[in-house]
Amino acid sequence: MTHNSQLNLSENTLPKKHKNDKKPVNRLENNLNRNKIKNHVAVVLGYYNGNKYLSEQVNSIFNQSHPHIHLFISDDNSSDPVDLEKLNEIQNNKLSINLRKKNIGFSNNFLRCLSETDPNFEYYSFCDQDDIWNPDKIENAITLLSQAPSNQPALYCARTFITDEKCQKQLGKSRLFKKTPSFANALVQCLAGANTMVFNKAARDLIVKSSLNAQVVSHDWWCYQIITGAGGTVYYDGEPCLKYRQHEINLVGTNNNLKGKWIRIKGLFAGKLKSWNDINIVALENNRDLLTFENQHCLDNFIKARQSGLFKRLYLFKRAGLYRQTSLGNLGLLVGAVMNKI
Repeated sequence: MTHNSQLNLSENTLPKKHKNDKKPVNRLENNLNRNKIKNHVAVVLGYYNGNKYLSEQVNSIFNQSHPHIHLFISDDNSSDPVDLEKLNEIQNNKLSINLRKKNIGFSNNFLRCLSETDPNFEYYSFCDQDDIWNPDKIENAITLLSQAPSNQPALYCARTFITDEKCQKQLGKSRLFKKTPSFANALVQCLAGANTMVFNKAARDLIVKSSLNAQVVSHDWWCYQIITGAGGTVYYDGEPCLKYRQHEINLVGTNNNLKGKWIRIKGLFAGKLKSWNDINIVALENNRDLLTFENQHCLDNFIKARQSGLFKRLYLFKRAGLYRQTSLGNLGLLVGAVMNKI
């Protein structure tokens, strides 16, 4: 398996818990010790009207080569709720479901569910409702994450296989990134999708703490920003870890094609990246005390650059060390900087 790591290796405020949110069907309260159990993994699956593909995804989770997994499904007030009969046939004793009384949005649902999940697991993972995981996804992630000290936030992410709707025909792979993960990269780009992410308890606690009063663009981008910003480790696996199904109701589709690139370019010129950065900067400023001194300085240069005239702006962007993972991406970053669209 190839990887790089840091050793070179919706846009609404996260709502507070509502007392009228329904309790999970099953809980781990009596199954977990109060101390984290070695190598046990909590998988957080954000669900919304996804019964069509859910059973395949859940089966791929419970068929992992790593055996110690409990799945937490958070149904975000779906009109087509989770089909309990189908899932109960799979692994009832390793499955908890929460049915929300109010829709709180895609990213907030993931972040809220993570905060509500028992904090005594050693590892945590995000999971979409329509992928199919490789059997060794969790095992490979833990192999890398175990290299980091347990008190240091560490996150694993990876490429994906892009497939057709039936997950039978491979259409390609997500882009391979070769540059080192870092906060300077995270400020202007999300390295990988949340559906590939696995992270340790220290990272989980950091994500939960930083998200309590933060308005973020997306949960995966925020995880990348806050973990690198706090001096944690990010391991990027150059081998795909799952099958990413392409279908007409994908909330977020692949951008690894001409159409996806064109959409990103149009979004840049329309100021979408700039508005996203406005949101992320406020969230980072609200969590400034969690950032390393070096990354606070990087953030300051980024903020000053966005408020400066052309030549000073370019100078400060360079001093901040900002970069994207590809040559084309960096060209777009330069054009965006010149046009003040970042």
